[in-house]
Amino acid sequence: MSRIGKQQISLPDKVEVEVSGGRDLCVKGPKGQLHWVLPHGISLEQEGGNLSVSRDSESRELRAMHGTARSLVANMVQGVSHGFTKELEIVGVGFRAAVKGSQLNLTLGYSHPVNHDIPEGIRVTVENNTNIRVEGIDKQLVGQFSAEVRSYYPPEPYKGKGVHYKGEKIRRKQGKSVR
Repeated sequence: MSRIGKQQISLPDKVEVEVSGGRDLCVKGPKGQLHWVLPHGISLEQEGGNLSVSRDSESRELRAMHGTARSLVANMVQGVSHGFTKELEIVGVGFRAAVKGSQLNLTLGYSHPVNHDIPEGIRVTVENNTNIRVEGIDKQLVGQFSAEVRSYYPPEPYKGKGVHYKGEKIRRKQGKSVR
């Protein structure tokens, strides 16, 4: 039995879970709703205020998907009740960010500004031109958007310039040494 998969998911008061057709999962909460299709062989049972995920057989694929499915359902429940947040920091002289309409405008020292479209379901705010806050109910979407923004200028190890997650430790290297 999967150690992660056998753990129960506790439902907050205002969260509703519906499984239609045996596989279509819909989680509704105060922040919104999320949909997901359960994999074949994985089932979901609701007992009072708890959810449990189970598998039909002991095949290798189902054992692999058991813990994954449980984690994804738990993230959906947390997303519709509390939401997810990622914070990014921009370090560098002249580096800045701004939200213009449905785009994030980044000035990262290139000859042109970088414009990144903000997907539906994500809210982006910029504070002090260098702190970016990404919020949403879908954990995968929040993390993917943050990773894409970070990939435009990953932090470099010599001066620490670039876009990095708040609290991320950048391993610094020593520059050239002159004898």
